[in-house]
Amino acid sequence: MHPNHDLNNLTSAEVTNLWNTYMNDSGAICHLKYELSHVEDEEIKSVLQYALEMSQSHVKQIEDFYNQEGHPIPRGFSIEEDVDVSAPRLFTDVYFLNSANQMGKIGLGNYGIAITHATREDVFQFFKTCINESVELINKCKELLMKKGLYSKTPYLPVPENVDFVNQKSFLSGFFQEKRPLTGEEIMNLYSNFERNALGSATMMGYSQIAQDNEVMKFLLRGKELANKHTKIFGEILKQNDTPIPMTWDSEVTDSTSYVYSDRKMMFYSTALIALSITYYGAGLAASPRRDVGAVYSRLITELMKYADDGAKLMIKYEWMEEPPRSVDRDELAKKKD
Repeated sequence: MHPNHDLNNLTSAEVTNLWNTYMNDSGAICHLKYELSHVEDEEIKSVLQYALEMSQSHVKQIEDFYNQEGHPIPRGFSIEEDVDVSAPRLFTDVYFLNSANQMGKIGLGNYGIAITHATREDVFQFFKTCINESVELINKCKELLMKKGLYSKTPYLPVPENVDFVNQKSFLSGFFQEKRPLTGEEIMNLYSNFERNALGSATMMGYSQIAQDNEVMKFLLRGKELANKHTKIFGEILKQNDTPIPMTWDSEVTDSTSYVYSDRKMMFYSTALIALSITYYGAGLAASPRRDVGAVYSRLITELMKYADDGAKLMIKYEWMEEPPRSVDRDELAKKKD
């Protein structure tokens, strides 16, 4: 590796965000191709086709960026190695639509961060387009979910008579004193984390049925159990506040045990979801003044970090973890010189 001081080179943030996008979209192409080979509902099929074209466009543009830089193109995932599109159906059309909806939301969050670190105009425009496409995907999913009676709205709040200010320290309590009602932001985060875990439980259930390796199967079953546990915890807090809870999706998994996705792809997707959950829980913790709710998030984050560490060790064991862009180890360079 030789130093290059061209100020128009991709920065570390740009290279990393492009790499992350490539990995995510190359994986998305695999499951969208598979889903499109089974989807029966024509309206859902149209949404999945839009999502597939998005991901294919992203992968092509990132390859162009990397080729211009002389940067190695990530291996990512491929139809040939990581999916059997002719395999029996593993999930229902309803799951496909909900999965696409979450794909759009996750993408929007990632691209929103990426664009704030984009220095080069072409990279900035790329992520701007990604954001617009994700907004469109979310809107398509929302409209179709609402049309089919499958969309879970966050609960409504009563309209206050006037503006008020917190004047009691009990606003922060939650352990021993009487618990105040949840704030709108606390409800939003609890509700969204319930939804993500409900879909995650269905995903882990399906993946565990088709895993080829016994260790991978056990890891995925553990993920299903964690998702169910976290869903129950978030649901209980909402119920205690007389707040409705979202739907669950375990019934959208078929009984198929045939190979669909490679263990490597399922482990990548699962560990990526774990990392996202830690991020979302961190946001929930930061936005929860009620101490008991914050304590719940702290405990669950610790559980997820242990689970994530075990997942990383398993991927390293089987040499499935593709190394992300990183800085140079100067000490190692010095040793090589000797």
